[in-house]
Amino acid sequence: MDFIIAKYNYWIYIILMMIGFYAMIAKNNLIKKIIGMNIFQTAIILFFVSIAYKKGDATLPILTYADAHGAHAIRAAQYMNPLPHVLMLTAIVVSIATLGVALAIAIMMYKKYHTLEEDEILKAIK
Repeated sequence: MDFIIAKYNYWIYIILMMIGFYAMIAKNNLIKKIIGMNIFQTAIILFFVSIAYKKGDATLPILTYADAHGAHAIRAAQYMNPLPHVLMLTAIVVSIATLGVALAIAIMMYKKYHTLEEDEILKAIK
């Protein structure tokens, strides 16, 4: 039971992922599907940032510094990896762009079919 409580943030991400997945699969309204996709993407981003977090005295991966005599020494420290954070910044930008394009397509579909319900749009296409 302590393991479940200690990892509460992961359970929150799983719940968010399932809410987004449910909205994408079960809803017929295109806007609700788009918002579900955005919730799913956000949960994944939060998950990756969470697993990249280091507790304690972590420092940037700069390996050398000069001491008083000008000699370079390597500090023995716990280094954090900046790569997951950089990748998640890229994922945030892609998520925003995906949301914008999806909403623009939804607006175009509404103008053409006068509805955002998936079933009605599929009937109009056939």
